[in-house]
Amino acid sequence: MRFTKDHEWIKIEGDVATIGITEYAAEALGELVYVELPKVGNKYNKHDAFAVVESSKSASDVYIPVAGEVVAANDSLTSQPELVNNSSYENGWIAKVKISNSADLDDTMDEASYKDFLKNQ
Repeated sequence: MRFTKDHEWIKIEGDVATIGITEYAAEALGELVYVELPKVGNKYNKHDAFAVVESSKSASDVYIPVAGEVVAANDSLTSQPELVNNSSYENGWIAKVKISNSADLDDTMDEASYKDFLKNQ
């Protein structure tokens, strides 16, 4: 699993990446009340806003850490946005994306680096 400075996580399986927001981001936002999912088939460039998570505190864009095409969206979040809070890395994923450029992963962090990054937040 890899992490971004914008608090997204990305898990790579072959040429498909599963993407979500980190536990840190979910805690900072508070209990989510709505998730706007990307549409399957949409293509995005690295760092494009591709989803929105909304809590009673605020709404935040979710930025895609790699360029690619959405091949699946987690429709469970439509009726259960709290899955992002309760299970960020398992059931709270936002989308699966077919990666178009694996070099996009070069500026992501491993878990140890991300934990160090959080110490300065």
